[in-house]
Amino acid sequence: MSLSMSNALEYSATAASEHAPGVRGDEYRSALRRHPAGVTIVTLESGSGPVGFTATSFASLSLDPPLVSFNITDTSSSIGAVRSAESLVIHLLGEHQQHLAQRFARSAAERFSDESLWTRIESGEPVLHGTPVWLRVVVDRLIPLGDSTLVVGVVVRAHEDPNPAEGKSIPLLYHEGAYHRPVALEE
Repeated sequence: MSLSMSNALEYSATAASEHAPGVRGDEYRSALRRHPAGVTIVTLESGSGPVGFTATSFASLSLDPPLVSFNITDTSSSIGAVRSAESLVIHLLGEHQQHLAQRFARSAAERFSDESLWTRIESGEPVLHGTPVWLRVVVDRLIPLGDSTLVVGVVVRAHEDPNPAEGKSIPLLYHEGAYHRPVALEE
């Protein structure tokens, strides 16, 4: 039996939920809290204003073509804007931007209320000031999976801060419900 890619994804998710015993949501969430993740903020223009949210599910998928992904829950206040977006910006936050990670995890009305924190690039997307790296991404596909949507995008611009101030190139991590900075281990 041959399955198309979308049918295979649908079958895989359906088979997992119907046939595997699985774990409860709280068990799954607890287990994943032990895996550190880099903190990103995704921003886009919705047509009626800027939209943004934190995402710790960011991943690099491919070098050629340059593909990245993140997922967003279907209950997010930003899901409609993401589903309509042609492009967006993914900010790879530095440890000095914990305040932004907290701001973008709160109510949507607060996220862009301080206009001194952001500007727009030529293509219209909002970009946060002081971010060590941000990627402009054209949405390639949206894949519904479980209670979330996986967003896959092609990176069309990669911006690195050419002169990061000391400490501003250290990434912000999220682990066990708190923000952290990485510490190098001795070899």
